[in-house]
Amino acid sequence: MVRSRAYVGALVLAALVGVPVAAVAYGFLALVAWLQEYLFTDLPVQLGFATAPIWWALPLVGLSGFLTALCIRYLPGNSGHSPADGFATGGPPRPIELPGVFLAALATLSLGAVLGPEAPLIALGGGLGGLAVRVVKKDAPPTAIALIATAGSFAAISTLLGSPLLGAFLLMEAAGLGGAMLAVALLPGLLAAGIGSLVFVGIDSLTGLGTFSLAIPDLPPFTTLTGAMFGWAILFGLTAPLLAWATITLARAVRPAVHAHRVPVTTLLGLAVAGLAIAFSQVTGKGIDQVLFSGQDALGSLITQSATWSIGALALLVVCKVLAYSLSLSAFRGGPVFPSMFIGAALGVMAANLPGLSLVPAVGMGIGAMCASMLKLPFTSALLATVLLTSDGYTVVPLVIVAVVVAFVAGQWLPPIPTPAGPPRPGGPPGS
Repeated sequence: MVRSRAYVGALVLAALVGVPVAAVAYGFLALVAWLQEYLFTDLPVQLGFATAPIWWALPLVGLSGFLTALCIRYLPGNSGHSPADGFATGGPPRPIELPGVFLAALATLSLGAVLGPEAPLIALGGGLGGLAVRVVKKDAPPTAIALIATAGSFAAISTLLGSPLLGAFLLMEAAGLGGAMLAVALLPGLLAAGIGSLVFVGIDSLTGLGTFSLAIPDLPPFTTLTGAMFGWAILFGLTAPLLAWATITLARAVRPAVHAHRVPVTTLLGLAVAGLAIAFSQVTGKGIDQVLFSGQDALGSLITQSATWSIGALALLVVCKVLAYSLSLSAFRGGPVFPSMFIGAALGVMAANLPGLSLVPAVGMGIGAMCASMLKLPFTSALLATVLLTSDGYTVVPLVIVAVVVAFVAGQWLPPIPTPAGPPRPGGPPGS
């Protein structure tokens, strides 16, 4: 197959698809970042406030729920899959469904709900890739559409994670790619991701908006592993699945109410998420952004400024973030990766002063164990934790692996979580 003219043509098309998909992904991420800054920081000042008042997040996150629910309820498709069902790649959305995916994700991410951009980017990249095949060849077989759609997803997610290889690794594990077809499906995606990364750098040189990277600089050096740390790795691996199980259980328990009354209930959930952020800020004096949003931007400062956090403030942060994350999973549209990383990092910072433990290995184990428990992708979870910790990541790899494996296996022993079905929608699949 690799030597066939059709496959070579698919490689060329994948390279071409990487260009517009990377541009769209860059624009989407830049728009989300600009809206977050404008709505939560600049707009209150323009309206005459010295800073955003205490209640400011309430109408914004409530509006997030209202707009997201309208997209899911009235636009074609379901505006993407429900994040409470876990990390899923699935098939690419139809072209008519792309506006719903885009708008629901924009309303979710820019107005404060606790989800990340990775799932919408994968859906948008896949949808644009599939659309490109249909434009070039209207009678293209489903396998060709799926191949180029996957390449589009590769290009989109790689812009977010800052690495074509990390994006490819995530999608391979999530989609269960393997065997003889692994290289056949992987090569177009890698090519699209590589071309997309070059486009990303080029756009950054023109706009100066910055590129995206998971790596956190200026971490304290870490060089020595100890036996005690492996004991803590096992404890992280046993604790994280319980927290993840509670998070998903609450999200799925709320979904029947969401399905029954999509718009009012999702709006109320947005108000509840804002209320959690406000309560946390009033008790601790920290910003509401620690609870709101995906945690992608706040993750670095949480780790590098860990000395400014008390144990009580960190414990309250974990509780509020988990609750806000769970409510967001139940009704909004976005991805589960970055909130899982943030919660795992907060657990690590809180545990960093335990006997025989220090900040960098604690954060690595916390992120790895929490991601493995929430995403059910152990290989990607280990890689995410080590990439985040830059040069220290190579040293903590053994600890992260132990925490990830224990968390993944321990999670299989927990009771299965029911998945309530959504109500049937006229002319489409069940709404979730």
